[in-house]
Amino acid sequence: MSAPDLVLVNARVRDPELTGHTAVAVHGGLITALGSDAEARTWTGPGTETVDLGGATLTPGLTDSHSHPVWGLEMFTGTDLSAVTDLEGLRAALRNAERRDGWILGFGLDHNVFGGRPVHHDLIEDVLGGAPAHLRLYDGHSVLVSATALKAAGIEGPRAFAQHSEIVCDADGRPTGHLVEHAAMDLMTPALPTQPYAERRDRLVELLSGMAATGLTAAHVMDLGGHDVPGLLAGIEEDGDLPVRLRLAPWCMPGATAEELDAFVRLQERAGRLWAIGGVKFFMDGTVEGGTAWLEHADCHGQGTDAFWPDPAAYSAAVRRLHRAGVGTATHAIGDAAVRHVLDTVESLGTGGPRHRIEHIETVPDDQLGRFAALGVVASMQPPHTAYTRADHTDEWSKRLGEERAARAWRCRDLRDAGAHLALGSDWPIAHYDARQVLATAQAPRGAASAHHGLTGLMALEGMTTHAAVAAGEETVAGRIAPGFRADLAAFAVDPVEAPADETAETPVRLTVAGGRITYRD
Repeated sequence: MSAPDLVLVNARVRDPELTGHTAVAVHGGLITALGSDAEARTWTGPGTETVDLGGATLTPGLTDSHSHPVWGLEMFTGTDLSAVTDLEGLRAALRNAERRDGWILGFGLDHNVFGGRPVHHDLIEDVLGGAPAHLRLYDGHSVLVSATALKAAGIEGPRAFAQHSEIVCDADGRPTGHLVEHAAMDLMTPALPTQPYAERRDRLVELLSGMAATGLTAAHVMDLGGHDVPGLLAGIEEDGDLPVRLRLAPWCMPGATAEELDAFVRLQERAGRLWAIGGVKFFMDGTVEGGTAWLEHADCHGQGTDAFWPDPAAYSAAVRRLHRAGVGTATHAIGDAAVRHVLDTVESLGTGGPRHRIEHIETVPDDQLGRFAALGVVASMQPPHTAYTRADHTDEWSKRLGEERAARAWRCRDLRDAGAHLALGSDWPIAHYDARQVLATAQAPRGAASAHHGLTGLMALEGMTTHAAVAAGEETVAGRIAPGFRADLAAFAVDPVEAPADETAETPVRLTVAGGRITYRD
């Protein structure tokens, strides 16, 4: 055996179960040996770096199974509005907000800020000083823009879209400034300030480095962003390595032609050292708070009965074509009707073929829980989203759904108990990327989900290691500490399986290794 590049000693090694080993050897980006500290002394050679972890718990590197690190940088620009709790607080934040090329940009705005009022630019217009404003709501599926911004984008009234989107208008047909879902929001893009390439590159490396500092070694990126993201990643790798391994799934929107679907298949060939295109992302619905989640029964405002794909059968046909080509899919499905349709679609594919997954799954009835395991569909969920709801169901998400459906909030434990593979993530920038927070909230759900049992510490760790690897179809190469597996590793001051959730949330990260290279050390 060649001498290792890296040897880690004095550790409690988890695979993710405890192994009894204390040392791990790494060579050429792969794990080559496990053993004792005494055995490790016989492995080293002249070029080996040895790191003493001081009794830290070494786990497989954590994977964020749903993130938007490139596209999210555009969303994460301007004034952070995530701490605003009411309308007066929003007005105060905007009154002195910084301008970018004359624009007021904001992100992280909670639907609950409006206190049940319709989202309307009239609520903020007088504090903007005439500046155009573009404020992203936290869910990433809607924005509030000012009258000046609407004019800059040429938005004067309602429009028809190929996908479920809306320019919300008043009774006289005048836009309120509330743009719901991607096609409507994209109308603003030509008018918004742009980020120079160098700024995007530097911000992405900084973001990924911050992710690595929380124990993340990989992320399933649920978009392909814009502005030639493969080119951006390749450019970064010309000068070094990415701090986090990225697996990207481009979006397939309603109306996709056979030629466009075949182009998605060809995209799967694109890859770099630590990034690759893997799978295709679909939307079956939007969000509960925005009234665009596809529900089996309308919400309290009479909304939620339409699918994102106006013809759900066309979605099924697109998935079927990709499946035959060996391409797995990830489908955004929040409402119960959306989840059911995706499961029905996968059932129609028959056995064998690539793996498919459902993202979010915020409310799901009992009769659908067992279908995930039976069909081999991975449940991809984001426990930190529970913080946007309230235990007493007075939040917008709960009020729209009503008591029965709100009581089925984020059923992570129920899905695991039903045998499903459960991959966990943050959905950054919708929630913070800190992997420790994902582990902690999976064990101690918040808000409307707090009445449910959380995951055990081991289940949570599996959700970001072995089950995340299954979600990507990489279970034979990733998610474990075993010879031949990728050397993606994370060391924590406390054992994330045995420690209370609040301790895990704050535990220092001692070391992160991605592809055999140290990407963070304290």
